[in-house]
Amino acid sequence: MRLRRDGWNVRFGGSVPRVVARGSLDPGLISVVPSGHPAHGKGFAFVALWSRETLMRFPLAALVLFLASTAVLCVAGEITPEAKRVVSVLESMHVEEHWIAGAIVDWRTGDPTGKAVTDTGKHTHCSQFAAAACEKLGIYILRPPEHSAVLLANAQFDWLAGEGRTGGGWTPVADGVAAQDAANRGQVVVAVCQNADPKKSGHIALIRPGSKTPEQIAAEGPDVIQAGGTNFTSTSLKRGFANHPQAFPKGEIRFYAHAPAAGH
Repeated sequence: MRLRRDGWNVRFGGSVPRVVARGSLDPGLISVVPSGHPAHGKGFAFVALWSRETLMRFPLAALVLFLASTAVLCVAGEITPEAKRVVSVLESMHVEEHWIAGAIVDWRTGDPTGKAVTDTGKHTHCSQFAAAACEKLGIYILRPPEHSAVLLANAQFDWLAGEGRTGGGWTPVADGVAAQDAANRGQVVVAVCQNADPKKSGHIALIRPGSKTPEQIAAEGPDVIQAGGTNFTSTSLKRGFANHPQAFPKGEIRFYAHAPAAGH
């Protein structure tokens, strides 16, 4: 296992090191993700590693100031009542019974329209389910009729990075642990990847609240709810994006968060 120092950070290939308990400076390694660090999209977790020797050499006050001003411990928070309400709405949509691949569906309900399929496309509906879920929670993500259902996930990827970020209320989230934490606080969090081939579909899913450790998230991602080639009420990010086999290991999945509208 190779480590390469990037200033105060260490690029740790493959997985996130062990995280000691929140607030503890006991022996071992504390993994820290700098606030706003663009760790996503690099295929690595970026962490600051503090060993026993480092802790002994640096005054405790300096360490506390560093953590308070530039970083947060890489641990998702507890699942809040707000998060439970969000996931209740998502589960009420019964995604495993609607938005089924192979048919043309109403994007809001996921029910077949009865329109005949006249091409050889797979007709999966991840982006339509994501749009319907966001609408139920009172927020907007690119959807019909502003964009057709065809290749909508690819378009949502671009929209979230542009208009959705600058004027749509969507905030980029650094990585899987931060996405889990945002979902646990009651935010609506999407995970999205774009196909390198503009003629082929991307994928989008919603992050579920959960209690996975950083190590588990590094290995398989947080859990998601999604439509797609296979619809899942709950599965890992890695499995959910399996039809895009390079997306998870190469860090091509982006995360965005948005607060649900009041009353949702």
